[in-house]
Amino acid sequence: MSVKVYSTPTCPYCTMAKSFLKQNKIQFEDIDVSKDKKAVTEMFKKSGQMGVPVLDINGKIIVGFDRDSIKSELKIK
Repeated sequence: MSVKVYSTPTCPYCTMAKSFLKQNKIQFEDIDVSKDKKAVTEMFKKSGQMGVPVLDINGKIIVGFDRDSIKSELKIK
């Protein structure tokens, strides 16, 4: 399983999304788009969004901290 979280250090929803993944013992790659210009381009190409967080779960893009969509995609009850 591949999980990427495009985020910034100052984004409260990013923090909530990452905490949720950690609580459910989901390993993920945290990509700080405030420091990585290539990652911003990659995130925008995938999502069409400049806002964070953007989660890439096995190629499925979820914009924002949408707990239900994240749970559904990760098969968490």
